Amino acid sequence: MNYKYITIEGNIGAGKTTLANKLSAHFNAKLILEEFADNPFLPKFYEKPQQYAFPLELFFMAERYKQLKDMLQMQDMFSNLVVSDYLFIKSLLFAKINLKEEEYSLYQKLFDIINPQLVQPDLLIFLNAPVTKLQQNIRHRNRSYEQQIADEYLVSVHDMYMQYIRQHPIRTLMLDMTKVDFVKNPADFDSLLKALDKEYEPGIHYL
Repeated sequence: MNYKYITIEGNIGAGKTTLANKLSAHFNAKLILEEFADNPFLPKFYEKPQQYAFPLELFFMAERYKQLKDMLQMQDMFSNLVVSDYLFIKSLLFAKINLKEEEYSLYQKLFDIINPQLVQPDLLIFLNAPVTKLQQNIRHRNRSYEQQIADEYLVSVHDMYMQYIRQHPIRTLMLDMTKVDFVKNPADFDSLLKALDKEYEPGIHYL
């Protein structure tokens, strides 16, 4: 496989971390997982989104930048595969959904300053799942502050990701999560491994 830096993305509850862990274990890759649990504003945001959206998104952006900067700038970065369960651009995408216009304008200026300093992935694996599947997964992992996430919010997140992927020439492998189960069906994971042996042009490719 020629890819050295793979990022897995998708909506809330799509299964990003699960797949990132499986790929990392299979390839003995360096693993970068989002440290969402360290964000003190996350539970507060779900209770009072208008009040806590801006500090929530600032904290996420700062933490993601620090984590990616520290791990991706090491000298041995490309000696082994790197697998991450988030794109840094998700900071801007979620901010666009959650922030007021004035807040988003300031946020975008900060994002545009730091984003060029980060290495971009060679391949994006996007886990595409319907809202019913997402809600099922959210209930199953049982994080108390997530249990009241509205379907409409998940739709907004999905639409924002799709808009970004269609408008940017990022090399993307799109997976239909209604047809695969990487935990229960080893054959699905094997199919993904075979797909990763292929060379893809920039744009969307369906597994």
